[in-house]
Amino acid sequence: MLYYALKYLHVIGASVLLGTGAGIAFFMLLAHWTGSKPLIAGVARIVVIADFLFTATAVVAQPVTGLALVWVMGYGLGEHWIVLSILLYIVTGAFWLPVVWIQMQMRDMAQAALRDGTELPARYHRLFRVWFVFGFPAFFAVLGILWLMIARPAQIW
Repeated sequence: MLYYALKYLHVIGASVLLGTGAGIAFFMLLAHWTGSKPLIAGVARIVVIADFLFTATAVVAQPVTGLALVWVMGYGLGEHWIVLSILLYIVTGAFWLPVVWIQMQMRDMAQAALRDGTELPARYHRLFRVWFVFGFPAFFAVLGILWLMIARPAQIW
């Protein structure tokens, strides 16, 4: 019973990470493409909340439930697929943490431009490009982790 509860929570966490990440990227990208300061400011505000509420919760839950599953299943932390999953998780975090900060900066700049009746500053557009590029390695790392969770290959290297 403990195994199934942990596995359920782990799969839910993985789904939240992938789904929230993809959803946030989709809505931020579409808002940016409109060039509408009210839309960008509103979407960025909601995206930051969603990242803290959903993504951050899953970010904490994943290693907790993952390590508990390793223990319950009797796996060793040195198994290739587990080591690679952990490395990919670190890669994901290395790209996600700056993205959260960038989203907060973009939100603040869009709100300021809206409030002051000015254009979005050049810094907003530079940060957007970094945000966009950083999303790819994080997204593909999460896809890799999901594949490793499912396949659990005995030998990788």
